[in-house]
Amino acid sequence: MNCIIIDDEPLAIDVLADYCKKIDFTEVVGTYTNPLDAITVIKEKKVDVIFCDIEMPQISGLEFINALENRPLFVFTTAYTQYAVEGFELNAVDYLVKPIPYHRFIKAISRTKEILAQKVKPTEANIFPSFGGNNDNQKFIFVKSEHENVKINLDDIEYIQGLKDYLKIHIAGTNKTILTLLSFKDLMEKLPSYQFIRVHKSFVVNVNVIRSIQRNRIVINDTRIPIGESHKTQFFSFLGL
Repeated sequence: MNCIIIDDEPLAIDVLADYCKKIDFTEVVGTYTNPLDAITVIKEKKVDVIFCDIEMPQISGLEFINALENRPLFVFTTAYTQYAVEGFELNAVDYLVKPIPYHRFIKAISRTKEILAQKVKPTEANIFPSFGGNNDNQKFIFVKSEHENVKINLDDIEYIQGLKDYLKIHIAGTNKTILTLLSFKDLMEKLPSYQFIRVHKSFVVNVNVIRSIQRNRIVINDTRIPIGESHKTQFFSFLGL
């Protein structure tokens, strides 16, 4: 998914560019401090989404987006909340208020990918949302366990544990676990990324059920889950900590 970033503050551009680098299906094809400089790349290249600031000296983001013909999808990124109504009247995918936490960026990019998928294959996009589902209405998934496909409500999942060749899905309020031969990669493609995050090579957690964080451990009920060193930065950024 090709992205461009428009913001008169270079540091704001750096933040969004760094977020994009963490997602394997996004590529930043241009960054601009002057919106007018972006017109050529929008016309000549396949741009899927524009991340655009609103208050800029040359032309406002609202005016710029409104003036574009055959405009790509776009997300407004701004320090001001008062333009939200105008932004959504232009059919913005999302409206992100600075400082933008990583998990909100993830939600915006997920909505964008879902909309793009619907344009190509609307039926498949609705049934099997890509990039971890990321459908705000997604309530459950199916996983193959032994000889059946088991329906699991997302809110019932506390955490997922990797054990050699299979995964163990821990269900809230019970001692029940579901074993599946799915890989972490395949399972993460089914899960909404604004709710589930990998925190260790052997663990994925449901952020909605985290009770507390104690140094390098996550507490879910009476279970303590380690935070891997390579996942620490992304996890704390996701939570805005």
